[in-house]
Amino acid sequence: MSSFREETYALEAKLSPIVKQAIEFSKTSTEGRTFKPLPATSSFSLIDAEASTKSQWNETGLEAISKGEVGVILMAGGQGTRLGSSSPKGCYNIGLPSQKSLFQIQAEKLSKVQELANKKYNTSAKIQWYIMTSKPTRVATENFFEENKFFGLDKSQITFFNQGTLPCFDKNGEKILLESESAIAESPDGNGGLYKAIYTNGLLNDFKSKGIKHIHMYCVDNVLVRVADPVFLGFSISNNFDLATKVVRKRDATESVGLIVLDADNNKPAVIEYSEISKELMEQVDESGLLSFRAANIVNHYYSVELLNERITHWIDNQEFLPFHIAYKKIPSLNDQGVFHKPIEPNGIKLEQFIFDVFKDIPLNKFGCLEVERSEEFSPLKNASGAKNDTPETSVQNYLNLGTKWIKAQDALLSDDAKVEVSSLTSYAGEGLEFVKGKTLENLQII
Repeated sequence: MSSFREETYALEAKLSPIVKQAIEFSKTSTEGRTFKPLPATSSFSLIDAEASTKSQWNETGLEAISKGEVGVILMAGGQGTRLGSSSPKGCYNIGLPSQKSLFQIQAEKLSKVQELANKKYNTSAKIQWYIMTSKPTRVATENFFEENKFFGLDKSQITFFNQGTLPCFDKNGEKILLESESAIAESPDGNGGLYKAIYTNGLLNDFKSKGIKHIHMYCVDNVLVRVADPVFLGFSISNNFDLATKVVRKRDATESVGLIVLDADNNKPAVIEYSEISKELMEQVDESGLLSFRAANIVNHYYSVELLNERITHWIDNQEFLPFHIAYKKIPSLNDQGVFHKPIEPNGIKLEQFIFDVFKDIPLNKFGCLEVERSEEFSPLKNASGAKNDTPETSVQNYLNLGTKWIKAQDALLSDDAKVEVSSLTSYAGEGLEFVKGKTLENLQII
């Protein structure tokens, strides 16, 4: 027997019981559990926060950046397959007047907030940017940054690292599917694979050597993301949270989004999927007339490095904190006759881990949830043109709408339907635009 076959059988023997456990877990994971909204001590809203509170958080965040204590993790392992592109999603040009890619928009936001912090505190700190890629996207991502001269950032402040992979199994969870006679079929290990990737790629040591104490993590497909957001950082630092998450308000009771909630059985934060709560709870309103369960998960987190140092090895070695979840998929692989084929029906299981499953390890007093305004901070690119939501067109529209709102607040002169693109290098979050007061701006002008 070949060593490859022996290794495959050994891997099957090790993982098959866990996969079967995941199959059962998928059927029963929320049965009998009681969910409540997060208490006011853990949940805050920027939508109705006092200006003085926002300003204080902003200053605290900028100060941490100026001290070199902030690192940013970007999850960018996905390809733009749904958008008709095989390139990394971050390379995608969404169609702004400037023709900027998602990577460029985000690099420039990082550059701008770094500039704001250093100017305020008379420092020259750099925000370290850790970009998680995947096997199919790593080379193309690095090449894209090289070709674009790292979008004006120092090459030394950018680190690329790969997320891991997991074997694909048959539908019963017993046999590993093969890509060839000498290779198993694999798939990315999900956003929960971030924790193992941080550990195995030596990022904890890098954080220590660079004096990084605070991590902001986000996903590449959000055109409105505030990279290294000083308000979010300040909110988390001021409240001494170990882990915090941003949320947006659900559009309506039927919007299909995951929700940040309190698992009342263990008094810990949790994320539940849209399908996991009853229609009654979905439509329940509170005393202010808002949906009780309205905190929509956007996978935008703060972590203290102290927490990661203390707990990350416990998370990655323990199915309690990072259980496998299953997805039945069409997986190109060798069939029973040993012939490679591309199935037209799901023929196997892809395993993944969810980043939020570790929330149950966080004491409630160390967990924060910050509600932000959707129109200012969240417009994901998920679908190709023609879909109802989350398309290149909606991303462009929302980006231009926000910039135009900032411009109008400064009394610039615009025709009713004119839209303006505000470069991230000009303004991070609406600041520094006084120079447009009284100026006439054209439709689709870039400033």
